[in-house]
Amino acid sequence: MKKAYLSIGYQSRKDREPEIETMRRVLDDLEISLYVFVDTYHFSPKEEKQMMQQAFTDISTSVLLLAETSEKAIGVGIEMGYAAALNIPVICLRNILSEHSTTAAGTADYAIIYENNADLAQKLRAIVTSLEI
Repeated sequence: MKKAYLSIGYQSRKDREPEIETMRRVLDDLEISLYVFVDTYHFSPKEEKQMMQQAFTDISTSVLLLAETSEKAIGVGIEMGYAAALNIPVICLRNILSEHSTTAAGTADYAIIYENNADLAQKLRAIVTSLEI
């Protein structure tokens, strides 16, 4: 099955559970599994090189990178840049009430600014369906 990598800050993960489940449902319908790095691995602060090497490996085997940017996170930006360098489509997702990041927006191939989970689902489905992945 194809895999979509979700780039999300570790601190933001718990607060974004409803959005993540929405993404998971949409992608499952499109036969793409949602891979959440921060749910899979737990590295110590001294394992930063191993953490990023694992993230880069996981991104390189993905057909798509979703970047949840409602909260700023340096790691999300790095992962977006890595995917972009590999020509993996990058979709930047941000709640309408969150601050805009010009860096993230400038790296993304597509942007989803959503009001609620129904809006997120509709916009995500439209973009992913249009991609040739």
